[in-house]
Amino acid sequence: MSIDRVRSRDLGVAPGNGTPGPTNTIVDVPGVRVGQVTILEGTRLHTGVTAIVPDAVDVPGGRMPAGLFVGNGYGKLVGATQLVELGEIETPILLTGTLSAFRAADALVSYVLSNPGNESVESLNPVVGETNDGFLSDIRSRPITEAHVLEALRTASTDPVEQGCVGAGTGTAALGFKGGIGSASRVVDLGEHGSCTLGVLAQTNFSGTLTVHGVPITPQEGLSTPLANDAVPQGNSCMLIVAIDAGLDARQLTRVATRAVFGMAQVGSDFAQGSGDYAIAFDTGPTVPVPDAQLNPVFAAVQEAVAEAVLDSLFLATTTTGFHGHTKHAVPLDFVLEKCAAAGVLNR
Repeated sequence: MSIDRVRSRDLGVAPGNGTPGPTNTIVDVPGVRVGQVTILEGTRLHTGVTAIVPDAVDVPGGRMPAGLFVGNGYGKLVGATQLVELGEIETPILLTGTLSAFRAADALVSYVLSNPGNESVESLNPVVGETNDGFLSDIRSRPITEAHVLEALRTASTDPVEQGCVGAGTGTAALGFKGGIGSASRVVDLGEHGSCTLGVLAQTNFSGTLTVHGVPITPQEGLSTPLANDAVPQGNSCMLIVAIDAGLDARQLTRVATRAVFGMAQVGSDFAQGSGDYAIAFDTGPTVPVPDAQLNPVFAAVQEAVAEAVLDSLFLATTTTGFHGHTKHAVPLDFVLEKCAAAGVLNR
């Protein structure tokens, strides 16, 4: 049996019982847009840019509360220290390949400085995350240009986020299989404080054993193709971007970002020494007092959404042969379905 690339929810193995938003992606959160540029050149280049653009920072002087959690700091997250110090972001967030992060940051500065109303800006904190796509792409060539970044930023929209081998996930690998970009959302009931929407976008490139509802899925079991060129890739990292419209402050958003990284454990991350695991959480709503005691539903929702976003980044990715003939195989969804059915954990 061969199953088309589908999301975990369509396969019947979506994590948790929460209610997704209309597109089940991060753009379900009001005021958030996503743009992506995918770069493919034969087998040499498999990379790209993913831009997360909150409307509130895409205006002159725009800022919004944000929090950062570093699960492991083996990474090159541009702009991290000021984000922590001030508890805010003042630019869109970019994701790309490791050695292109610095060129992307420069291009992001150019984008913001060129926007009307920013003629007097003399200091700026660009935020750029990365994972190492050097197993499938010629990372040393640093192929990301200003034009790529500007295209991702200027085409950002509220259309459902494309997932799998796109943008910053074009050349990534995770949990033994081809990784990519994944996204999910949850509508969260805050009781007397009403409801909010939480969305996650994940760039997956980390190690461990893919785990679906507690069922391990390994390449050795699930693939009939020999794994001679399917070795462990360079770099094992994950970038998680969380958006919410609950009106949380920076301290509370840091707590949300912490739980986002915890969510990686549900799908099998081994949190290896060389894995740069980061989560950035920001809030698009007007800041209102939300007691910490009311945050438990948010904590549960963000872990659920992270787990689903990671699964979807793999389930929608396709087998890719890249630089030096290296190959990362797509998760065999028929095998996932078979194992989960046998374990009695299908939820459709």
